[in-house]
This record gives sequence, structure tokens and C-alpha cells, in this order.
Amino acid sequence: MNTAVSDNRPRGMAKLKLFLALSRTPHGLMDMATPGLAALLWLGEFPDLRTVLLGLVTTFAGYTAVYALNDLVDYRTDKEKLRLGGFRDSKNYLDAAIIRHPLAQGFLSVKEGLAWSGAWSVVALIGAFLLNPVCVLIFLVGCGLEIAYCLMWKISPFRSLVSGVVKTCGALAGVFAVDPDPSISFLLVLFLWLFAWEIGGQNIPNDWAEIEEDRQLQARTILVRYGPEKASAIILGSIGLAVGLNLLLFGVAISPFELPYLAVSFVIGLGLLLLPAYRLYKTRERADALTLFKKASYYPVACLILVVIRIVIGT
Repeated sequence: MNTAVSDNRPRGMAKLKLFLALSRTPHGLMDMATPGLAALLWLGEFPDLRTVLLGLVTTFAGYTAVYALNDLVDYRTDKEKLRLGGFRDSKNYLDAAIIRHPLAQGFLSVKEGLAWSGAWSVVALIGAFLLNPVCVLIFLVGCGLEIAYCLMWKISPFRSLVSGVVKTCGALAGVFAVDPDPSISFLLVLFLWLFAWEIGGQNIPNDWAEIEEDRQLQARTILVRYGPEKASAIILGSIGLAVGLNLLLFGVAISPFELPYLAVSFVIGLGLLLLPAYRLYKTRERADALTLFKKASYYPVACLILVVIRIVIGT
């Protein structure tokens, strides 16, 4: 006699949501603003429709693949954090907008995660090649550095510097996608700007999300190694540098920005970066760190909107 066995595994949209959670898609969609912003700053106008559409697909594929890669490499680490009671307090945490670490929680298998990340990597590589073969190299370097960043979790707090480089890869690829021979000085300022933003607005504040688990597992993050006081000071310094470099970047763009746009740019940096960073510096509270992380994630989007408005008005 055959006994029917119920299959409660998620399917359809429920399954898709798990994959999107693996890739932290809400955050990834905001990160997609960075390559577009960089391309528009250098080009000074909208590229042709083919480049725009191909760029959107390639950018989405790249961020989707790399964020999933992060959870795949961190699979065992995340399971240890879960064992210690982690992932419970996800209020106001952007990267838990859907489900936090679905791989470690057993909602997806490692095989499924590898298939998802691998498929999007292929899409990203094809798109990058069609845009500019240099973009392929940048994507591969970014993937390699992301793996190194994860593996350095118990090795060195300077892993944050690796993360800073990873976050610049999308923007650098965006510039090369529209111009095979961009200005080195522009690329340098762009790199330093996003590097400082990532360190102060994303990487170190994000460490507050799992600070207790990191301490118990003796992680070598900046927050654990140097403590909240020094970590918040580093954040504030990096944020101040990022806001200043943003003004410089807008000044060295292919079409330098006028004073009113620079003023708006500063206000954006003040509201989304400087004020939240200063509050964290004063309180050193987890809630304020996650607020900074969330607001800083909107920073490239806000800058992109400003650049688009300027191009539209200028034409």
C-alpha cells in the first residue's frame, strides 16, 4: 500500500523570493544605481538604447550573482551564527527585507544556491563581454575579491578594505561600458569616493547587525577588533571623506557640475551620510548603525537622480 507523502517545499513565487533573498535583491537593486551613475558622470549624456538595456541586464546579473556568492562562501559561518541564536533581530535591517541568509537557515540547498549564482554569473559575463571585454575582467576580479573578503573573516580586520574595492568594481565597469579609454584621474576619484562610502556607510555599520555572534566566534572585523568607539570614529572619518570626494568627482566629471547641483549633492550627503554617521559616533548603538547602513544604501540612488535631472534639464 502506497502512502502519499506531502511536499511542503516552496514553489513558484515563494521559491523565487528565497532566491531573491539569497541575492539580497532589494539592496542589489539600489547598488545598480552605482554603475549607471558612474557612466553618466563620465559620458555627460545618456548612452544609446542598446547600451542602456544591455547594461541593466548585465548589472542586475552581476550584483545578483555576487551577493549570492557571498552567502555561499559564508555558508558555514552563517550556520554557526544561526546556532548561536543569530538573525533574530532583523528590524530595520535592509539585508533582511525578505529572509535573512536563506541558505544557512535551510530554506535553500547549497546546490540550488550554486546553480542560481552560476547562472547569473554566465549572464553577467556575456553581457560584460558585449559591453566591453574589460568589464569581464573587472567582474572576475570582483568575484575573486568577494571570496577573499569572506575567507578573511577570522584572519584580519583589513578585510573591510577588500570590501571597499569590491564595491567600486560595478562603477568602474560602468565607465568602461560606455568608453574604452576613460580618464585615469576620473577613475581614481570615482574609486576613492565609492571606497570611502563603502567603508563608512556600508561595511563597518553592517557589522553591528551580527556583533554578538561575531564576538562569540572571535571574528576579526574592525568592530570586534577595535571596539565601537574606534569603529564609529573610522566611520565618521570615511563618511566625511566620501562627501568631500563626491563634490570633487562632480567637479572633474566630463561636464563639471554647477554650484546649485553641488549644493544639492552636499545636502544629500549630509542627510544620508554625515548626520546618521555623527549620531552613531555619539551613541554607538546597533539601531543607529543599521539606520546609517540603510540610509547610506540610498546614497548612490539619490546621486543618480540628481545627475539624471541635470542631464535632462541640460538637454
